[in-house]
Amino acid sequence: QVQLVESGGGLVQAGGSLRLSCASSGRTFSGYAMGWFRQAPGNEREFVAAINWSGSSTPYAESVKGRFTISRDNAKNTVYLQMNSLKPEDTAVYYCAARGAPMATMASAAYNYWGQGTRVTVSS
Repeated sequence: QVQLVESGGGLVQAGGSLRLSCASSGRTFSGYAMGWFRQAPGNEREFVAAINWSGSSTPYAESVKGRFTISRDNAKNTVYLQMNSLKPEDTAVYYCAARGAPMATMASAAYNYWGQGTRVTVSS
């Protein structure tokens, strides 16, 4: 069983930055691909970014390319999402997810474990 705990959300002005963290329990973290997804009020959950087991593959949603950076520290069982140049449309609950396989994917159905989410609010 893998437990994921997100942190780092909050309220920020447009143009600002936040860094989300997701700490994972379990000894197999380094073998898992990890992903970040988000869900805004009234919207479906959408893919944001993913990272494979080694960090060498990092697909992004077009809407965040060039602004967000996903990274991981396997020694700390933690994945990060650095969010820069935030926009009001980035407002959402952000979820961390773990996939029981090493390759990154944008498909939410491929992820086996989910965190409880952390709220990000970007004011204009």
